[in-house]
Amino acid sequence: MKHPSELSEFPQTGRLAGVDFGTVRIGLSICDPDRILASPLEVHPAANWQDDGEYFRELVRLEKISGFVVGLPIHCDGGESQKSLECREFAKWLFDETEIPVRLFDERFTTADAKQRMRAGGFSDKKGKKRIDAVAALVLLESFLEASRYLGGIAGEDLDASAQGGQSLDD
Repeated sequence: MKHPSELSEFPQTGRLAGVDFGTVRIGLSICDPDRILASPLEVHPAANWQDDGEYFRELVRLEKISGFVVGLPIHCDGGESQKSLECREFAKWLFDETEIPVRLFDERFTTADAKQRMRAGGFSDKKGKKRIDAVAALVLLESFLEASRYLGGIAGEDLDASAQGGQSLDD
C-alpha cells in the first residue's frame, strides 16, 4: 500500500469524484475529465463504510476516477469538530483502499446550498432527502473546481496536512 506522501501531487487532469461523507449516507458526484462540468452521481449507505473497499475500487474503475475530493466540515470560525476527524479518517481509509489521491476541501454551507437547489428544482425536503447528499457532493465538487481555477492550482489540503488548517483561498 502506498502512503499519501508517495503521491507527490494531486492529478491536474482527469475525472474527480466529490464525496459528502455522512453518518447515514455518502453522497457522490463526478466531473468530466476536463473538470468543466460536475453532476450528482449516487448515494451510498454509510453504515459499514469500512467494509466497502470493493465498492469504491469498482467506482474508481467504472468511472475512471483520478482523484477524490472529500468534504471537510469546518466551523464558521475555522475550527474542527469530531465530525471533521471522522471525515479525515474516512479520507485516509479511502486512499488506503483505492490508492487514488484524495484532497480534503472545506464543505461549509454545501448542504444548505444543496437544499436550496433541490427546492428550486421542485423537490420537497421529504421527497429529496435521499438525493440531497449527492447534490451536496456536487456543490462540494463544483466549489473545489472553482477554487482550483481561482488558485491556478489544486485547492484544499492533502491527507498529511494538520488537522487545524490547510490551504485557504488566501494562501
